[in-house]
Amino acid sequence: MNTLVEIEEDSFRDNFAAVDNETGKRNWFYPQKPTGKWHNRRVVTTIIQLAIMFGLPFFKVNGQPLFLFNVLERKFIIFGIFIGPQDYWLFGLMMITFFVFIVVFTTVFGRVWCGWACPQTVFMEMVFRKIEYAIEGDWRAQRALDKADWTGEKVAKKSLKWLIFLVVSFMIANLLLSYFVGIDGLQKIIVEPISEHLALFIGICAFTIIFFFNFAWLRDQACTVVCPYGRLQGILLDKNSSVISYDYKRGEPREKLRKGAERTAGDCINCFQCVNVCPTGIDIRNGTQMECVSCTACIDACDNIMDKVGLPKGLIRYDSENNIANGVAKRITTRTVAYAAVLIALWSVLGFILITRDDTETTLLRVPGSRYVENADGSVSNLYTFKLFNKTNSVIEPEMRLESPKGALKFAGVPNLTLAGASMVEGSVFITLPKSELKGRRTELQMGIYANGQRLESFKTTFLAPEE
Repeated sequence: MNTLVEIEEDSFRDNFAAVDNETGKRNWFYPQKPTGKWHNRRVVTTIIQLAIMFGLPFFKVNGQPLFLFNVLERKFIIFGIFIGPQDYWLFGLMMITFFVFIVVFTTVFGRVWCGWACPQTVFMEMVFRKIEYAIEGDWRAQRALDKADWTGEKVAKKSLKWLIFLVVSFMIANLLLSYFVGIDGLQKIIVEPISEHLALFIGICAFTIIFFFNFAWLRDQACTVVCPYGRLQGILLDKNSSVISYDYKRGEPREKLRKGAERTAGDCINCFQCVNVCPTGIDIRNGTQMECVSCTACIDACDNIMDKVGLPKGLIRYDSENNIANGVAKRITTRTVAYAAVLIALWSVLGFILITRDDTETTLLRVPGSRYVENADGSVSNLYTFKLFNKTNSVIEPEMRLESPKGALKFAGVPNLTLAGASMVEGSVFITLPKSELKGRRTELQMGIYANGQRLESFKTTFLAPEE
């Protein structure tokens, strides 16, 4: 291929579709309303996803939410697993595991998360965009309306659209808050006086404004400018990744369709329908680009045109560069196997930690500088300080026991060991061992924390006694 042609064909890489190169101003996109089997699949997926998103706060496990991200009180619940302040490292490990999962998934299937599961795309393209189509019409009508003078019709349409946008944004803000404070906490904010929950009410209003700004103005730039995930594609994707691809071997050279004339060019008729439906304004025929969110709108648009002109569908499809160029459909590469091995290792470690995780965490230490006490009956006592953490979100009444050797515990001040969820109690305790149980100067003690007759935790400490 001629070098000049290569430069011209790759010139799109020097431009950002969302910005006008001459003025530096933003290009406002008016994507054509998508139709087709892939869009229908996304509609079904969206309905399921929205049902899950709005329904999850109502699901509870043992009286606790299935998901909770209470940053203010430092409480997190993921799939019913409570993570308190003592287990932030566990939350970090879960996030690392999720990130590696996204890396593996992206390596094989590209940016499917963005087009099918990301809340930004789901709400923007499948909720707010649908509202816009219903009120203002398809892309040409929207563009004409924006360019038109402010007439009564324009004011009515814009006001109605923005009002509905504001209501939906308010619903999303409440949904977000339900994941932070739980559905019970959200209900209190709704039914109780605002003055009792002023901070949270202000938070709802603030997030309503943020969501309204995002879906009414920021839109595609949330994916192409704010979110870093698109830029990660450059290092995550390779020629074997299955992404939305244009079959240039079949489509090139492009040529307009001429009725009655024998066609000698490729199957691409240069109709630009794939560009018209793209919500980020790119031409997928230029290859995989950072702005592509894998929404499949271009696949449907191209298939519809191919069907009308009597050419085979699939000119734009999910495929890999290697398969299009060389006919080799290879999805599992050495790099994919390596990423998958790391993911399996993380899952194994995470699973082991969750299975062996205790409901409490106790620290028991001898008081610094204290000595043992020899009692009149020959027994010996040591003074300890303890901190007992409740790592669950439920109230427990723990009992500290000396499991071995035989001895007695006497709490200083008789502290109340009843613990609320994610709380801590501390105090002092004397441990006394009879002379017959002493193993020399140092004796190892096996301790346990019990509740309702069940052992929650076991730990060891050292007991000091005089040498015989």
